[in-house]
Amino acid sequence: MKRKTFAGILRYIRPHLPLVVLTLLTAAAVVAANLLTPFFAGRAIDCVAGKGAVDWRRLSVYLASIGACALSGMLFQWLMSLMNNRIAYRVLADVRRDAFAKLGRLPLKYIDARAYGDVANVIVTDAEQFSEGLLLGFTQLFTGILTIGGVLGIMLAIRWEIALVVFLITPLSLFVARFIARRTFKTFKAQAEARADEAAFADEMIANLKAVKAFAREEENAAIFEEKAEKVRRASLKAVFFSSTTNPSTRFVNALVYAAVALAGAFFVLSTAGTAAAFSVGNLSTFLSYANQYTKPFNEISEVLAEFQNALACAARLFELIGEEEESPDGALPPLGRAEGDVCAENVAFSYTPERELIKDFSLHARPGMRVAIVGPTGCGKTTLINLLMRFYDVDGGAIYVDGKDIRTITRSSLRENYGMVLQDTWLKTATVRENLCMGRPGCTEEEMIAAAKAAKAHNFILRLPEGYDTVISEDGVLSAGQKQLLCIARVMLCRPPMLILDEATSNIDTRTERIVQQAFAALMEGRTCFVVAHRLSTIQTADLILVMKAGRVVEQGTHAELLEKGGFYSELYYAQFAG
Repeated sequence: MKRKTFAGILRYIRPHLPLVVLTLLTAAAVVAANLLTPFFAGRAIDCVAGKGAVDWRRLSVYLASIGACALSGMLFQWLMSLMNNRIAYRVLADVRRDAFAKLGRLPLKYIDARAYGDVANVIVTDAEQFSEGLLLGFTQLFTGILTIGGVLGIMLAIRWEIALVVFLITPLSLFVARFIARRTFKTFKAQAEARADEAAFADEMIANLKAVKAFAREEENAAIFEEKAEKVRRASLKAVFFSSTTNPSTRFVNALVYAAVALAGAFFVLSTAGTAAAFSVGNLSTFLSYANQYTKPFNEISEVLAEFQNALACAARLFELIGEEEESPDGALPPLGRAEGDVCAENVAFSYTPERELIKDFSLHARPGMRVAIVGPTGCGKTTLINLLMRFYDVDGGAIYVDGKDIRTITRSSLRENYGMVLQDTWLKTATVRENLCMGRPGCTEEEMIAAAKAAKAHNFILRLPEGYDTVISEDGVLSAGQKQLLCIARVMLCRPPMLILDEATSNIDTRTERIVQQAFAALMEGRTCFVVAHRLSTIQTADLILVMKAGRVVEQGTHAELLEKGGFYSELYYAQFAG
């Protein structure tokens, strides 16, 4: 899993490689400036031999050098942060773009099997954690490693014996860092999963708040949310506990290093005084400064590694989404073109899960211009059949043809362009009424748009909106369910497709408006193939063919009069609606 995650990270960093190189060069300059400062400070201390014995000329040179190092370090630090932030947020934008685009290429079964909040959490929260924890800490890790290597090199050059003391204690810091890092990955992964579960539940409850209030489920849902929040709390506490042990643990090791350098340095100052190889107080000061610089990166690296574990856990979820198996590609398949509307299904079989059979041996032939109604009890496969006609799902057996072409041998986009679809659940984007209506035909004229709105009986209420057709609306806006449904119907009428699918399309409209819209649909669909899924059987009495489904099979078919005359299952459904 980690190998795949690292491969994914490198894939996204590669386009920004020149900027990464510049970032590393500025990081190296920052490290160089920081390493030279203690060296010049030690030499400056040695310029003060005692009272009245100060080498002001050399002291001023060293002080100026310290100032130059400080200023250059600040400048390069600013440049490094600037470039590192650009890399981080460009990669973040790339990852989010690819993840969101991936959703459009995934089969519907992926979305159907997951909570919407969980998917949104991956794109928003996990991506943010990935960017901040992994990419923004990359330079800190690099500068830490350079600092450790540089300090060891300088100390070896000045006094290798003291450097050896520091080097011998180093494995202890590495052991502590690795011990903690190995345990933090699992805890941060559990934290990310618990947080996603909590977000998904909150999203579901907010989206269905009316139902929650209607069934007085506030207290029960609050208890469930509290349970999920408690899981997040426990997972977060474990993750924070393991990551927070890094700093005190490494600081303890740092104190050991500092004490060892101080003791060894003091010994060499006293033992070499007056000799040609004297170890001066300035050198000891330099060594003590380097001891701090040497141990500080271990603290930072340990903290960064803890953040890396969280970032890797989030990155793994991101790349899992991006790496999901897509719909079978259209490849070089030809487009359908403008269809005549001849739809044929032969021995179709389909199930969402292998262990539960749904549609079996389904056959249908709808000639151009026919109005086909599909009725049956809940769960019999009516909406599933629509999903198969639109190729949201592929059949497990048999085939569906449009104008004699197997729909698996033509592009999905060209197939769906020939269908107009109005569902029971409306969908409007946050935009103006005009933009919502013209979604399927962006280049339509004003007259065509208004004509479609009038045909759908939506024109009058649109004019009553504050800005008319330029009023900004949304799915959660002030429009009633019936008004939103009328806008969806007008949107399809504007496209004038050769085939139409109505899945309980008028369920949210009052009886009077429904009758008017049905008349408008009848005029619109003359000469076009229409599939109507309906529970209210009074709305499909004029259909050319009624398919009666039960347990995934067509048990009866015929016109309304023929089916009533048979006195079978359709007759039971019809008279049950008017009983009493």
